[in-house]
Amino acid sequence: MSTQVTLTLPDRIWERAEVWAHYTGRDVAELLTETIELSLDPLGGVERDRTLEAWPDGTVLMAADTQMPAAEDRRLSELLDRQQAASLSGEERAELRALMQTYQEGLVRKARALREAVRRGLREPLES
Repeated sequence: MSTQVTLTLPDRIWERAEVWAHYTGRDVAELLTETIELSLDPLGGVERDRTLEAWPDGTVLMAADTQMPAAEDRRLSELLDRQQAASLSGEERAELRALMQTYQEGLVRKARALREAVRRGLREPLES
């Protein structure tokens, strides 16, 4: 199911979207839809925050320290380089999207776990 919406974007964002759509050989609307999906999907629903509060301290700390496996990180970097050079195949584009989803979900999970570790006094707040 999909919902059609009308958005008003700042000119600089629209221009950036047009450039990226051109580089990736895609329609601007398709690029913006995917960008929004990739930005919001990892955030999940409210239920994720509630379950985190029930985790044992060790699990919270482990989640706060997690990193993407080295092989996936290297492949993600390679695909991002190929995307910037406008030389991604359709399969590589799908692989990049999946890796970006994994990366973003991991980053959000790590940030939530770090916030919870600070809240519990298991970690010092990060310096700003």
